[in-house]
Order: sequence, then structure tokens, then C-alpha cells
Amino acid sequence: MNRITKMLIAVSLPALLLANISLAAETGSALKNDSMRFEPFSDAKLTGSFTRGESLEIIKKQGAWLQVKTKKSAGWVRLLSVKRGASSSTGNQTSGVLAAASGRAGTGQVVSTTGIRGLSEQDLKAAKFNETEVKTLESYTLSADQGKQFATAGKLKTIAFANLKAPQGDAK
Repeated sequence: MNRITKMLIAVSLPALLLANISLAAETGSALKNDSMRFEPFSDAKLTGSFTRGESLEIIKKQGAWLQVKTKKSAGWVRLLSVKRGASSSTGNQTSGVLAAASGRAGTGQVVSTTGIRGLSEQDLKAAKFNETEVKTLESYTLSADQGKQFATAGKLKTIAFANLKAPQGDAK
């Protein structure tokens, strides 16, 4: 198994295994002032707003969106606008923003990609190995030649970064 396949498995496996886990009755707090929408789309009708630090009830997660409820209204908001877990009146407000930017927001301090962001530490610990899903992921693996053909068909061009060295064993 090549490095890229292993990396894809490591990043994607928890999301595939835990895709149907609900976030019902979870609490959170607003990382910034934001608007809530009727549907999980950036062009959907506005249903309300909240201010930084306000307590939120997380009802549901869909992709990169959370359905939340405040004391005044409910709606959908981008995942990155909410810090999961109980809000704390102590501590530095900047730390919450920095935690969101670093991927360490949430109760478990679990670093994850956007694809699996929003899973709690307990969700990740409860994940079980699923050989069928791993094989499905491996079936998406392409050879270097197939990748080059795809890039050529899409008229993509190579860009060299002088400060990055090619990994040993990889051809240019």
C-alpha cells in the first residue's frame, strides 16, 4: 500500500465509519458574530443571528454546517463559527479562535480535517475497523501515470516550489 493510500485511509476512515452519528443535544458557543440560515447553504434565507460567546444548542450536523438553536431563533451556520462543548467564561477569547484555526476546537482537542471536523473524542475512540470500507477506499487508488493523464486532460501545469524538496523515491 503506498503512502497516499495510507494517508487517505487515516484521514477518511473515521468519517466513513461514523457518518451517521447524531449531535443531538450537544452544546456549543459562538466563536464569532454570525447569521443563521433556513437551509445549510450560504445563499439560503436568514433566520436569525448570534454574537460571539453566545451559548448554542447543536441540533444536527450536515457536511460543513451545523443546525443550531439560540434563545431567540434557530437555523444553520457554518461549522467553523461554533466551538463545540460548554462555553467557559474564564480563559482567553483569542484561544478559541486560535483553536478553531488550528483544528483543535472542541472538547477533545482532536486534530482533524474539515471532512471529519465535528466528531467528538468519544466518537473517534468508538470507531471500529471496517475492512469493506478500507477496500472501497483502496479501490480509488490511481497510478502515477493515471494521475498525469488526469492532469494533462485538465490542462493542469506543474509548479515548482524552490523551498520544497521532492521526497526521496518520487520521480519529478
